[in-house]
Amino acid sequence: MKLTGKIAVVTGASKGIGASIALELAKLGANVVVNYKTDVKGAENILKAIEEAGGLGSIICGDVSKYHEAETLIENTVKTYGKLDILVNNAGISKTGLFIDMDERDWDEILDVNLKGVYNCTHNALKYMLPKKSGSIVNVSSIWGTLGASCEVIYSASKGGINSFTRALSKELAPSKIRVNAVAPGVIDTNMNSFLSCEEREALECEIPLGYFGKCNQVAKVVAFLCTEDSNYITGEVINVNGGLF
Repeated sequence: MKLTGKIAVVTGASKGIGASIALELAKLGANVVVNYKTDVKGAENILKAIEEAGGLGSIICGDVSKYHEAETLIENTVKTYGKLDILVNNAGISKTGLFIDMDERDWDEILDVNLKGVYNCTHNALKYMLPKKSGSIVNVSSIWGTLGASCEVIYSASKGGINSFTRALSKELAPSKIRVNAVAPGVIDTNMNSFLSCEEREALECEIPLGYFGKCNQVAKVVAFLCTEDSNYITGEVINVNGGLF
């Protein structure tokens, strides 16, 4: 129970990687705020899973791409629990297709959620972390933020921005003993990859040295490690969880 007494916010936690992260943090003793935008049923399900595992949590709806809603998410967390120790910026969306076929609405939507959402939540979380000079921020990036993915150009750019944001902010906050890291998943078995045909999936698995799509809990355990004192000398890192795919 390495996170007993800690208060954590996980954005986009109603399904997939975010849900697994929320559950893993709760299993380690944290009180977890499950943030969601539209999938209230998913949020309720993960809260039920947290409680069945003996953990504690609550649900807060909010669109992190909007600054005032991110502000409300963080403020309500602190009003309820009195503090904030951990922020996991997980909320993200993707659109596949040729860049030339995208329009301004597409990249605005992707960047607003994936990158601006990280800015919004972090900016508000720091209002409470800086005075006590402690905290851990973990941003969920992607392998494509470094490698780039054809037909996911804007998504790749948003995740590359998260990587740079993580490294830069970690230096700025290090004197305040607030750690900032990122986890970059590879190909994970989530709904985001459900569009792949069986043939496409098999071809992609052949490119992964470990030979299979990653599981959400494999990413969650790395995120949880970065939230505990076991990683108290790690900051500014982007840790790949990708089965050896480079």
